[in-house]
Amino acid sequence: QVQLVESGGGLVQAGESLSLSCAASISTSNRVAIGWYRQAPGKQRDLVATISRGGRENYADSVKGRFTISKDNAKNTVYLQMNDLKPEDTAVYYCYVRYVNNDYWGQGTQVTVSS
Repeated sequence: QVQLVESGGGLVQAGESLSLSCAASISTSNRVAIGWYRQAPGKQRDLVATISRGGRENYADSVKGRFTISKDNAKNTVYLQMNDLKPEDTAVYYCYVRYVNNDYWGQGTQVTVSS
């Protein structure tokens, strides 16, 4: 069973920055796809940013140029640096891993951006 533990959420004002971390119980090497999704109240869970098994980064159009995903394989941790936050970024952010064709999710961390 893969475990993912997120941290770093909180309440910020528009224009500020926040960094999320997700520690995985497995190696975050190129064998896995890993990343972040988010879900706002009453909406579906959407992709924010991911790193594919081959190391390719993918971002939602709404966060391109503002968010950066990275990972530290030595720490088995993936990060999401969020800059210039907007009220519409408010959501629960979930860490995600696809490992051996199975999907795993963290418990989620709340990010709230006030205007």
